[in-house]
Amino acid sequence: MRPVRVTANRWKLGWEFDIEGLGATQARSLAGVERQVRDYLDTVDPGQDHSGWPIDLVLNLGDVAVEVGDARAAVTAAAAAQVEAGRQMRAVVAKLRGAGLSMADTAAVLGVSKGRVSQLV
Repeated sequence: MRPVRVTANRWKLGWEFDIEGLGATQARSLAGVERQVRDYLDTVDPGQDHSGWPIDLVLNLGDVAVEVGDARAAVTAAAAAQVEAGRQMRAVVAKLRGAGLSMADTAAVLGVSKGRVSQLV
């Protein structure tokens, strides 16, 4: 099923949701946009079940939209880097412990606590 494209435009009393080819509805916040759109669709076409319809939300944020995208991408990259850092730490702990270093020495080499080394083992 093709997603329903909804463009959210800010106005003084909240948000207007332009539903491509189907009309528009409004809400005070973005928090319930999917529910609001589905309620609108149920009102104009009550014989159809809209609960599973995918919604493609486009936020009309003007110039700040690029910054929002950049910030979200940075958060995603940071999460991926954290996962990779954990993988590397587990690998190096295994090598250090395999080389005979104690938990305390392994912790000192890596600059972490013995408890953290224990978690990584």
